[in-house]
Amino acid sequence: MEDLFAGLRARMLLAEGAVLLPGFANARSQDLCTGILDISRQVPFRNMKTPGGRPMSVATTSCGACGWYTDQHGYRYVHTDPLTGKPWPEMPALFLDLAREAAAEAGYPDFSPASCLINRYEPGAKMGLHQDRDEDDLASPIVSVSLGVPARFAFGGLLKTDPVQRYDLLHGDVVVWGGVSRLAWHGVSPVRETFHPQTGAMRYNLTFRAINAALFQP
Repeated sequence: MEDLFAGLRARMLLAEGAVLLPGFANARSQDLCTGILDISRQVPFRNMKTPGGRPMSVATTSCGACGWYTDQHGYRYVHTDPLTGKPWPEMPALFLDLAREAAAEAGYPDFSPASCLINRYEPGAKMGLHQDRDEDDLASPIVSVSLGVPARFAFGGLLKTDPVQRYDLLHGDVVVWGGVSRLAWHGVSPVRETFHPQTGAMRYNLTFRAINAALFQP
């Protein structure tokens, strides 16, 4: 039922340069979920540890020219999976096309993501307020796709102390932010225990980013 309403909600401006596109990925959601399954078979989801040694409640994997990684050495993008030494799976054309189309719809033409971080939220998993600043390319936007059970998304300003607005993200919703909002603080509240026919109790989030390949770590 929530998926039906996703297509009826209007496009929403969250802040200057930040847009919510309700239901933008709905028509391709099943193929996106199939792509996630295929990628996770090659590089299984894992709960990485922060540089401080705390395990993340969100499980992650990646695809594309580089993948996001965190351990005691810090947050970074790497050419290969540090656990296997193998390259990350190639980004599916479906993923790339969706990211480019969503960015263009939000006012960011010519977006060319190099990495897609895939987060898996089990019931109770969350993402604390943070800024996406591990990328050297801050001129390009972030494209974030929600799949599965709903999530409560927090979006603030450029300072952690700025007021935060909260939005319900449904299956197929896409949020794009860049420009003056590129370093906005954002996060996800603990995911409620519920069910979605395509993902069960899980929420998946695809986050597309552009990164300067010359600065990837080995």
